[in-house]
Amino acid sequence: MFQFLKQRSQGRGAWLLMALTALILEVTALYFQHVMQLQPCVMCIYERAALFGILGAALLGAIAPKTPLRWLAILLWIYSAWQGLQLAWDHTMMQLYPSPFNTCEFFVQFPSWLPLNDWLPSVFQAFGDCSMKQWAFLTLDMPQWLIGIFAVYLLVGILVLVSQVVKTQHRA
Repeated sequence: MFQFLKQRSQGRGAWLLMALTALILEVTALYFQHVMQLQPCVMCIYERAALFGILGAALLGAIAPKTPLRWLAILLWIYSAWQGLQLAWDHTMMQLYPSPFNTCEFFVQFPSWLPLNDWLPSVFQAFGDCSMKQWAFLTLDMPQWLIGIFAVYLLVGILVLVSQVVKTQHRA
């Protein structure tokens, strides 16, 4: 399995597949926002940013998969998936156990050197309430689905990272 993952990480196909899955999820989020008129909250926007981190990692890995750039892409992938998982977990806890002491911020706060909400307000501006459930599918709401999505990205990312350093034995 590790040999398979290492071989795939050294080709563009797997990286482009990961980029495609992240892009589909981003387009789905924009569909929910602009077509279904669901209002994204601050946590939704941060989760969206984490997903863009995974998309960026995939594109970075696809640029030069047989160079050390692959390592940077894998680390960005794992970091983004971990942050996304934490955000989705916190968001889920806000929805399942609403409390006036456990709320999200009123406005998104990106670093001054990366004001995404100013550059692309139609994508990164928050208008909704984090504790409000707006959508569900198969009894799970959006942050609960994102827990599963980010967990899969994280698990596969860790396996790919381990595959880079594990020596595999060739069968004769």
